[in-house]
Amino acid sequence: MTEPTQTVSSAGGGEFGLTWPHPLFPYQASGVRALISKPSLLLADEMGLGKTIQAIAALRCLFAAGAARVVLVVAPAGLVLQWRREFRLWAPELRLLTVLGTSSARDAIWRGKAQVYIASYETVRTDLGNSGHGNHDWDVVIIDEAQRIKNPDADISRAVKRLPRRYGWALSGTPLENSLDDLISILDFVAPGRFRPGTFARGLRRLLGEVQLRRRRADVLHDLPPKLPVQVLVDLEPRQRLAYERAEREGIIRLASLGADLRINHVLELILRLKQICNFCPETGASAKLIDLRERLQRVVTSGERALVFSQFATEPFGVKRLARELNEFHPLVLSGDLPVEARAEVIRQFEREHERKLLLLSLRVGGIGLNLTAASYVFHFDRWWNPAVESQAEDRTHRIGQAKPVHVYSYLCSDTVEERVAEILTQKRQLFTDVVDGVSLRHIRRFDLTDLLSAVGLQNTRRVP
Repeated sequence: MTEPTQTVSSAGGGEFGLTWPHPLFPYQASGVRALISKPSLLLADEMGLGKTIQAIAALRCLFAAGAARVVLVVAPAGLVLQWRREFRLWAPELRLLTVLGTSSARDAIWRGKAQVYIASYETVRTDLGNSGHGNHDWDVVIIDEAQRIKNPDADISRAVKRLPRRYGWALSGTPLENSLDDLISILDFVAPGRFRPGTFARGLRRLLGEVQLRRRRADVLHDLPPKLPVQVLVDLEPRQRLAYERAEREGIIRLASLGADLRINHVLELILRLKQICNFCPETGASAKLIDLRERLQRVVTSGERALVFSQFATEPFGVKRLARELNEFHPLVLSGDLPVEARAEVIRQFEREHERKLLLLSLRVGGIGLNLTAASYVFHFDRWWNPAVESQAEDRTHRIGQAKPVHVYSYLCSDTVEERVAEILTQKRQLFTDVVDGVSLRHIRRFDLTDLLSAVGLQNTRRVP
């Protein structure tokens, strides 16, 4: 399948014989060549290197060469409109259909004529098994934020992997989020049937060498300003500490009382409760983190800079909506999962264009993927997520192409709490990601399971849970 590369590259004019709205970086042109020459590719460039642009440019080349007729792009719901916007900029001649709306509206869209269909993972799961929708033999299927299919048993994963295709491209800066199984599930889409579990380490290393293309920002963007991480350790406010210790004590007693009925979800409920108290005291609203955050934000805004604040919690009384109320003096914008897709796009537009808007509050799962927020140069993690790859994704919304300033990243931890102990695990999991995805030997990989995690956060005395 190398003929499209030769045909397109030999044409005259600009890069690949086509005119582009902005010049492609050399590494991006290399990525385009890799995409159009390989039917199976995991484009695993670090966040901020323009994976979307490379994929659209590669598709445009395939269409120009007559090597593609109909393409499906599958993306998280919040990124569907962003893909449409990028297509209109980078490949304006292609006929697009964006699959949104009610079931009947989507049905009409699927039956329409287009070269490129853009749909969410949920839409693909719901629609493409139905009569009349699944009759395309896709020339190319692209899955964005491919970690969405990390669970091989999920309906979304099964639906995506069943799509008939000649080219299968997966885009993800974090193909390994928690364990090697995440990566293997993605590879099952990119190169179905090519991974043999019997030769685990050797087989995985070989297959990654064949189908993965990964570049790091530090290697290809030499002028990108640095990312400056700072860990902010705070002591709980006195009433907050009392609430925390009481909840921890009562929680451990309850776990011990469950005996043989103890399950992992019981322990996770306690950990979640303790993390919430680390954000805000449920009785008084006291928050050591908020006190520090408000002071830092005041300095950021006074200096004319702009900031993002992430929390894993979206609602009152512990997450983004609470922060919006407490930080009202900064007139923050809020991006969370309860906003419709169009409303999310409007929030991003406001932050990009209204320079008096200095603060954007985001729930980690919604704001951590696929957005370009280089208007900000400060990032605050109000609380920590189990998954360091998700945190890195969030930070890299602003540390990417187009950023002209150093990016300051502040991560809050409450001392002598579950947060401080979880941070140790996050460090180990970051090393796991580096070892596998960035190509270091797999021999020393340690696979973390939830029991290891629970032990490390100080709950090992309850007993090993099933």
